[in-house]
Amino acid sequence: MTKELIVETTSLTKAYRGRTVVDGLDLALPAGVVCGFVGPNGAGKSTTLRMLLGLVRPTSGSGWVLGHDLSRPQDYLPDVGALIEAPAFYPGLSGRANLRVLATLGGTPAARVAEVLERVGLAERADDAYKTYSLGMKQRLGIAAALLPRPRLLVLDEPTNGLDPQGIRDMRGLLRSLADDGPTVLVSSHLLGEVQQACDWLVMVEAGRLVWSGPTAQLLTGSEAVLGCEHAGDLPRLAALLEARALQVRRVGNRLHAGPLTGDDVLPGLNRAAAEIGITLSELRRQSATLEEQYGTLLADSLAGSLR
Repeated sequence: MTKELIVETTSLTKAYRGRTVVDGLDLALPAGVVCGFVGPNGAGKSTTLRMLLGLVRPTSGSGWVLGHDLSRPQDYLPDVGALIEAPAFYPGLSGRANLRVLATLGGTPAARVAEVLERVGLAERADDAYKTYSLGMKQRLGIAAALLPRPRLLVLDEPTNGLDPQGIRDMRGLLRSLADDGPTVLVSSHLLGEVQQACDWLVMVEAGRLVWSGPTAQLLTGSEAVLGCEHAGDLPRLAALLEARALQVRRVGNRLHAGPLTGDDVLPGLNRAAAEIGITLSELRRQSATLEEQYGTLLADSLAGSLR
């Protein structure tokens, strides 16, 4: 059974003064996922999010959000929550009072305020003035505000920007909790380690174009071999051996990383092949791919393809 698509775009494009920022982007975001939207600075992530929220009009292409045409954001925005820039609240009011103001303006029942404060972990500081909040707490209050109307889609643009390590860990935990029974989440980020831990779906873009989209687990199924030589001078010969076996090789310190590996009997074969040319391995192990490694490979492949 095909999952419902919360966001779908076809050839979505945005150009400013002749410069294309988003270039024919095709997105398909299923319901119920926490999606990490990743790419280099200037890749078009923020512009894409702004188009989905009706803040920027596409130059061309089409799209649908929550089943409604992208050209009519008024039809779907009541069911969308968003935190796009630093949240703006009344500094002298408490977190609770600020949310009550927003709830009143939006026609949201007052009881919902306590629910979202609990959800983002601010219940104990809810009655403190906003101006006393740390940056991480301000971000969480912004997410609480976005959750007030019980959105079906939550859009977050770089919510960990400027946060200290503890704030980043708190945000990761919050995103994970939202995945359990909350809205579909679309979150842009440049912290790949955090995305790998918090998101079960990934969209990668580069120069405004789609590089990869799909389940996080699918991207991380690959693995590589990590090899060390008893004599460091043998590393160039070992690298040539690995490349002759159609493996992609990179050197990290005095070790070689080679992949992707296929099958369970690859490592013994590599050990035998190295021994046959007089290379003694001091280390040979299989290592699962990380998001950062896969990201670098995909972006390099995308760049190479654009140059052909």
